[in-house]
Amino acid sequence: MTGKAVGGGSLATCRPHHGAIFGFAARHTPGGTGQLPRLACCLLLIVALAACSKPPPLHHQESYVFGTRVEVLVFGEREGKARSAAAAVLQEFDRLHHMLHAWQASDLTRLNDAIARGETATVTPELATLLTDAQSIAALGEQLFDPAIGRLIALWGFHSDEFKPRLPPQDEVDELVEAAPTMADLRIEGERIGSKKSELALDLGGYAKGYALDRAAVILRGRGVNNALINIGGNVMALGSKDGQPWRVGIQHPRAPTALAYLPLHDGEAIGTSGDYQRYFELDGKRYCHLLDPRSGRPATAAQAVTVLVTPRERAGALSDAASKPLFIAAEADWRRLAAQLGVQHVLRVDAGGQLAATRALAERLELAPGIKIDRLVD
Repeated sequence: MTGKAVGGGSLATCRPHHGAIFGFAARHTPGGTGQLPRLACCLLLIVALAACSKPPPLHHQESYVFGTRVEVLVFGEREGKARSAAAAVLQEFDRLHHMLHAWQASDLTRLNDAIARGETATVTPELATLLTDAQSIAALGEQLFDPAIGRLIALWGFHSDEFKPRLPPQDEVDELVEAAPTMADLRIEGERIGSKKSELALDLGGYAKGYALDRAAVILRGRGVNNALINIGGNVMALGSKDGQPWRVGIQHPRAPTALAYLPLHDGEAIGTSGDYQRYFELDGKRYCHLLDPRSGRPATAAQAVTVLVTPRERAGALSDAASKPLFIAAEADWRRLAAQLGVQHVLRVDAGGQLAATRALAERLELAPGIKIDRLVD
């Protein structure tokens, strides 16, 4: 048997672009003196000074956290303020990474250990709130994406920064599928959390990046930064604009190192992409991605990629991250119904055969890359 493993990479590529350059020319009038009138000289001087002035600053800072590359772009602020605000965001990402890590020592692993022992644990108010929200989103998605299947994810080898191309024992997969732990089995009573199912283990990898986007927005706005773009491995949130224009991001092609389309993002909007090309392994020519269908216990195969855009609302980042997962896992006949249940109107889905379907609401905003077409529009 032959295989390879792939991890990391962005689900969507940021495409911030610079402003256009404008020119000004003075034309000599035949028969004239060769000197511009004083008013024209003043206008020329003003235009020349404007042309020589620096464009509004775009500060860019990046790091590696949550197992992926993260970026913070701040527009129109002085360097010191922009650098300090971006650094505060990256520091928060590091805190969340260590709080929510699924296999290294963290608040989450300590909770999972307690559940495995049949005990109830006391967690921080933040983690309790986060789990309550994740529980609600999982229910709206009919448990197709469920953070409670951490043991199954580990069994497939995805609880590792470097995973090996191998199949897990089928009897162990079947045992976890039969146990069927879900977020509905999680008892949340204030800050006391437990479950009667010892097979339940939490993995918030499909939720944490979106939650981090929401936290970044709070931090930036709290520091007076109103124009920024935050990218966490393709989960993106926009604040304000870039020089009066919407931020513009690219949606990654799942089978090529190019973009499928470009999308303008307005203040408070967030996008999330789930694909079978970020963390996966190939074995004997077959691809096995890290997004598992809890009904079969195996990697989902109904789609290559799904991108959702969430319009401004509370916890928009968390929803953009989590909502793309059930729509990726769902069958062709079900994803639109689930999108409606989740309150998401803007969806682009690439099915297993590479065909593109998009909701009309998103299609109206997409700038398709050359050679790309939408095969099916849905309401």
